[in-house]
Amino acid sequence: MFRALSSFRLSMVLASACAVIFPACGKDLEAPSRVAVHTLTLGAYTTPREVYGREILPAFARHWKERTGGVVEFQESYLASGAQSRAIVDGFAADVAALSLEADIERIAEAGLITHDWRSGPAGGMVCRSIVVLAVRAGNPRNIRDWDDLRRSDVKVLTPSPRTSGGAMWNIAALYGAVLRGATSAPRDDPQAAEAFLRDVLKNVEIMDKGARESMITFENGIGDVAITYENEVLVGRIAGKDYAYVVPRATILIENPVAVVDRYAEAHGNQELAAAFVEFLLTPEAQRAFGRFGLRAVDGEVMKELDLHMPRVSEPFTIRDLGGWPQVIEELFAAGAAFERASAAAQEGR
Repeated sequence: MFRALSSFRLSMVLASACAVIFPACGKDLEAPSRVAVHTLTLGAYTTPREVYGREILPAFARHWKERTGGVVEFQESYLASGAQSRAIVDGFAADVAALSLEADIERIAEAGLITHDWRSGPAGGMVCRSIVVLAVRAGNPRNIRDWDDLRRSDVKVLTPSPRTSGGAMWNIAALYGAVLRGATSAPRDDPQAAEAFLRDVLKNVEIMDKGARESMITFENGIGDVAITYENEVLVGRIAGKDYAYVVPRATILIENPVAVVDRYAEAHGNQELAAAFVEFLLTPEAQRAFGRFGLRAVDGEVMKELDLHMPRVSEPFTIRDLGGWPQVIEELFAAGAAFERASAAAQEGR
């Protein structure tokens, strides 16, 4: 006890001496100034998982540090687009939603969580694009050439469920729209003929997974002859060494993928400025080229000119607006009792 007390007194004397004789000697012991660390939560659909995780998020972290001196870390969640949208509405506090289609962003806005005009950006709230294509086995042994081949009795088809997957909604809209536009053997501008065509294709669907990524994994596992999917899903798989090809139908839809700050959650986290900066960064040439390296098509016109050299052209592209826009497409095609549900029921009866 005596020795411990003496040590204590000695340390106090030395500390006092340092303070009196060398007033600056304590500076080296001061804690360094703290760097601001922010965590940005991203709620995204499954398709762009690789480009966000490998390129865009690290690039934005560097950009933020250069701009502010601060450090940004990320929490990432990837689900089928519809499931992710519902999760955010139900309380998953994403600062930014990066989803497959505008209807899934609108669900979040209608819940009061997005309070700004998310379409006001230079690309209407979109950050990347793709097209719906037909993934086939190497060498295309079933000789799949266009939508009509998916009706053949010897062809097994994969597509995810539009009840959970935004990608699946694009797939079905692409097929249905191609029929209405006269790009198949069915009569043009005939909704009943388009529904019958959809029924025939659904008869051949072997598995409906929850999301586009899960559907491609099923295809990679040897199930099915053809998978209706995003172009970039095929290209990402090929980058990873998967041995399959794809066919671009004569007429197919231009997929447009939106991103928005989820205002209520970003404000609660103190991340409004950070989240807005991230969305702005997605439109920079650096981020747009990163999307391109992972098979997505840029919304930046100049970057898309570069990518056009490496991507196949579509003979007859169309957009969701050509089909009346998402509210009309959902009502006519995806709502309860609408064309998809009727075609699905008829396909089940006809098996």
